Amino acid sequence: MANAPIRLLIAASGTGGHLFPAIALAEKLPADYQIEWLGVPNRLETQLVPKQYPLNTIAVEGFQQGFGLSSIRILGKLALSILEVRGILKQGNFQGVFTTGGYIAGPAVIAARSLGLPVIFHESNALPGKVTRFFGPWCSAVALGFEVAAKYLPRAKNVCVGTPVRAQFLDGAIDAPLDLAIPDGVPLIVVFGGSQGAIAINKLVRESAKAWFDAGIYVVHLTGDRDPEAGSLKHPQYIALPFYNNMAALLQRATLAISRSGAGSLTELAVCGTPAILIPYPFAAEDHQSYNADVFTKAGAALTLKQSELTTEVLQNNVLNLLQSPQELSKMGEKAYAIAVPDSAEKLAQLVREVIET
Repeated sequence: MANAPIRLLIAASGTGGHLFPAIALAEKLPADYQIEWLGVPNRLETQLVPKQYPLNTIAVEGFQQGFGLSSIRILGKLALSILEVRGILKQGNFQGVFTTGGYIAGPAVIAARSLGLPVIFHESNALPGKVTRFFGPWCSAVALGFEVAAKYLPRAKNVCVGTPVRAQFLDGAIDAPLDLAIPDGVPLIVVFGGSQGAIAINKLVRESAKAWFDAGIYVVHLTGDRDPEAGSLKHPQYIALPFYNNMAALLQRATLAISRSGAGSLTELAVCGTPAILIPYPFAAEDHQSYNADVFTKAGAALTLKQSELTTEVLQNNVLNLLQSPQELSKMGEKAYAIAVPDSAEKLAQLVREVIET
């Protein structure tokens, strides 16, 4: 029995911000852990979860509006999904559950606790989501990406471990040469909107870019795949791509990033020591991206601009002012790196082991 495998169910679904930390954790757990995944059909996990982790899917969705007829249907789905997860946990003889939140966490936590199984919850945002605040006290431990989040979870067993990043940010790929036509030594702006892109930022960047080109600046613009005008700007100093796989090397090369302030994006900026202009997504749940950005702004690692107050001129001038102040950029990069927790995945894996194996 001493060599029996430890069975862990990971419930992580929907966006890169939920999936990448969970995948990073899975890769750091020892070989005697047998991991299966819990997700939702037709979400990003069906593409991103490595093939070695069997994927179980359940039909569940979140409450987007007030209570009504649709809520009754959603509650019915929730009840069924709890029963489904209980069945998965019992049939698979799992010893615990790990979740990164989102609406899949509800049935995962309820099912696990109803069976007396431990649950470790990872919350990457500075302002924990409603699901975390509700279920956090039910969990064996809540791992935090930002220390400031603890004040919103007074009844939970909180441990600050940072947020794990993808392996490419830590395995040497960060120093790999870029396969992009960018001359050595030129200032480079990298623009990205997280795993789902950011059309509003894309439009502002395209309108601002001429002033940057005139100043000798190159721009790599990751537009996402939902922007119908993504190919509308053509210039020798401008590279537009829907996505770019080697983000570690790209952010390491960047002089400045323009980004949303999702927890995953901020973690990657911090590990790379990349100074940034942050434009929080104004429609994020409870404006949580502003809370994330606030951590970086207060630390001196980034400049935050509200999308509602942002004009082409404001964006143009803030970028040019920063790029004309290399000492300021250097300080911002140092402050960003000071926020990073490069061994976050190891710390989270250790916490999981302590909870599951005791």
